[in-house]
Amino acid sequence: MRVILSIIIASIFMPSAAAKDTVKSIHVFVALCDNESQGIVPVPKHLGDGNDPKNNLYWGALYGTKTFMKKSKDWTLKATMKNPTDKILERIIFKHKTGNAYLVADAYRGNQIKSTVKDFLDAAAGNIPRMLKHEETDIKISGGADMVVYVGHNGLMDFKVDVPRQNKPGKGRDAIVLACKSKPYFKPYFDKRECRSVLLTMGFMAPEAYTLEAALAGWLAGESAEQIRNRAAAAYNKYQKCGLDGAKRLFYAE
Repeated sequence: MRVILSIIIASIFMPSAAAKDTVKSIHVFVALCDNESQGIVPVPKHLGDGNDPKNNLYWGALYGTKTFMKKSKDWTLKATMKNPTDKILERIIFKHKTGNAYLVADAYRGNQIKSTVKDFLDAAAGNIPRMLKHEETDIKISGGADMVVYVGHNGLMDFKVDVPRQNKPGKGRDAIVLACKSKPYFKPYFDKRECRSVLLTMGFMAPEAYTLEAALAGWLAGESAEQIRNRAAAAYNKYQKCGLDGAKRLFYAE
């Protein structure tokens, strides 16, 4: 009887494998803004140096991924790694306040934008799943992540990449692309690989982190496409003052 009682108590108080599996992972691929190597309207030099994540428009600046997410009430910065690869200058790990999600963001050198896009599309296809060890937690990244995000200039306006084959059909991931006119350029890739277009864009935009934070909040809450789109539009309008209707027209959610 004591043995049975111990088993019952353990089953109540010990986390189950199913519970562990509910922890979601998000992998964000950031192509640092670079005046020299990208087809962009030049920005101030200190913001457009693709080898300087600390001051970069899409990373260390006020609304860059690292700086803005560090100030978020929903996310806590847990780790920073310098130069994890030749292409990636910095990697950061955030944990959601509820404990149900980790966010890993990589700052790619600006002149490596083509590699950034290729790595992102491979991840969106579910290819090359990896695990990142943080303390006692294994975080799924690349093609193993539940959500993959691209942030930066829409490089597909300037170049083509080899379309990654899907190693395991039906394993397409949820995906967000915060870049100008991302729907016509990225959605054809996603459709062929059964990726869910959680948030794409229809026009020119600033790929800043307030939109990312808002969209991820809706995604983690299991909201509908329209709810996620509305969250993104509200955040974009708050900072860009472009009008809510205009912001809604900017975004597409599947």
